[in-house]
Formats: sequence, structure tokens, C-alpha cells
Amino acid sequence: MRLNSFLILALILILSVSCQTNTSNTPAENLAPNVHKITAKEVIQSTSYTYILVSEAGKETWIATAKQEVAAGKIYYYEPNIEMTNFTSKELNRTFPSIWFVSRFTSTPILAVEKSAGTTTSQGKLPAVAKAGINITPIKGGVTIAALYAKRDTYAGKSIKIKGEVVKFNKQIMGKNWFHIQDGTNNNGSFDLTITTDETVKVGDVVTVEGIIALNKDFGYGYLYDIILENGKLVQ
Repeated sequence: MRLNSFLILALILILSVSCQTNTSNTPAENLAPNVHKITAKEVIQSTSYTYILVSEAGKETWIATAKQEVAAGKIYYYEPNIEMTNFTSKELNRTFPSIWFVSRFTSTPILAVEKSAGTTTSQGKLPAVAKAGINITPIKGGVTIAALYAKRDTYAGKSIKIKGEVVKFNKQIMGKNWFHIQDGTNNNGSFDLTITTDETVKVGDVVTVEGIIALNKDFGYGYLYDIILENGKLVQ
């Protein structure tokens, strides 16, 4: 009787381990390193930013991203960029003891394969957040950053003119100067355009640039871009 009981107990344990093994082998999200899967708890909209109280494993954190539609109760994914302590939003008249500003916030999982194929090195990386207070009037015959991202296939391989404020500048990387502009427009979280050029600009300059739009550009060494303006020339 004891032997039978032992055999039954052993069988139960084997089945239990087998079930656990099968569960662990269930395909799971292969999230990229440093990606957080969270639930939006509270959403506050402002002119340029969306502030979100998120919950992850029982811990609540405030984050801010370029303005977009976010629904409380839904699951999202983000990559942290810059933490600000005692950050005061004058528009909200509120001080956040700690808040993370993030450039990538999405309802779609940010997968390891996707990230390795779509990020850049630290020198070419997008600025962390949309710069507040930028509101550039488009030039005649030009396009905005939002329109460029919304209709990227239309502009691929074509020369465009675009006006924006320089928010980042790097000199002589792979034989070119690189800079980023923003114009205050936003298309689903895309608010920044990378430009390569032989010319020199400085952060804060408002410039009009003409150049060729390239999609899915791979320069090697980790410099990969979904969209980029190449060989930009400053125009009046």
C-alpha cells in the first residue's frame, strides 16, 4: 500500500514538473534589453507632452513622452532615457519628485530583433525628448517632420526642403557632420529628423535644409535609420 502511494505521489510530481516545463517553454515576448512592459494607470495631457503614471511589478513610476494618445488600463512598452528629479511642469503647475522622459513609448512590444535592427550608436541616437517650445512655421514648398514621417514612402529618394530648430550637432562622424532638427510637429511619436551635411550648425539655430530622403539607411557600425536626410544643404 505504501509502495502504491509512493508511486502515485511520484507520478503526481512528474506530471507537475512536466506541466511547469511546458509552461516555461510557452513562447514569450522577446523584449529588447532595458525595455519596460507596463500598465498605464493615469494619463495627463499637456501641450507638448503626455504624462503617464505607469505600474510595473507593483511599482508606480511617472514618465513623460512626446504628446500622443494613451489610454489608462492598457499595456505599453517603453525605453527609459533621462530621469529628472523634482521636475516642475509650469503648465500643469505640478512638481514630480521623479519622472522619466522617454523617446520611445508604444503599445507594440519592442523586441530584441527589432531593436538591434533599428537603433543607432550613442553619437547618432535620437534626442531623448521633444524639445518644448518649438513651433516652426513651414517654408513655402517645404514639408513638416510630421508630414515626412506620415508619408515617408512618398518622399523616399526625393529632394525636400524642411525647416526646424537644431537640437543636436555632432562633427565629423564617418566624414560627415550630423545634426537633428525638430519643428514642433509629431507623427505617432516621431518628432525628430537626422541630417548629414558638410556644413556646420549649432544647437539653437533655426535652419532650412534641402537634401535627399533615404529610408532604412544602414551606414554600418550601428548607424541605422528608418528615415534620414542626406547631404543636406542650408538654404535661405
